Amino acid sequence: MEEVNYIKHLNGVFEQFSKDSRLNPTHISLYVALFQFWNTNYFKQEFFINRDEVMQYAKIGSKSTYHRCIKELHHWHYIIYTPSHNPFKGSRIKMFDFGTSGGQVVDPRCTHIGTSNGQAVVPINKHIQTLENKKNYNKSRNFKNLDLDGLENRSKQIRSVPFQDNLKTTKQKNYNEPL
Repeated sequence: MEEVNYIKHLNGVFEQFSKDSRLNPTHISLYVALFQFWNTNYFKQEFFINRDEVMQYAKIGSKSTYHRCIKELHHWHYIIYTPSHNPFKGSRIKMFDFGTSGGQVVDPRCTHIGTSNGQAVVPINKHIQTLENKKNYNKSRNFKNLDLDGLENRSKQIRSVPFQDNLKTTKQKNYNEPL
């Protein structure tokens, strides 16, 4: 079992993705699906995949798109893909560790992706308060201060009475009348 830092790896590979103009969303989706399978296989150096399962995870509907993208990921040195023509065995995949400097880096462009053994510093992105957010924020305050006009029995309730009318109906009920 290889020691892979899940978050550092994803941060490193997504930074690499942002620099690579050849990739499209299908490549990224396929890589993330393969990464998930690598994770479920405890980050073994090599693991086997089932095409149908990977296509389902990656939300790829076409076999030709799947094969094109996985071959391109292999050609561009994101993975090592060894196809298997045996449907019972599955294809062999080897993933590269983009998250730590002690790991293996095949593509020389991947050495400057900011990987280190220290703690990753992540910028804090705070949500911008818009007028709509402030308006919705005040709704909960206004609801608490809402004056319920027209309730006749509100002033008549005594807090010490154990079975008071918690529904706060607008008129007194006569429980002796039939339904």
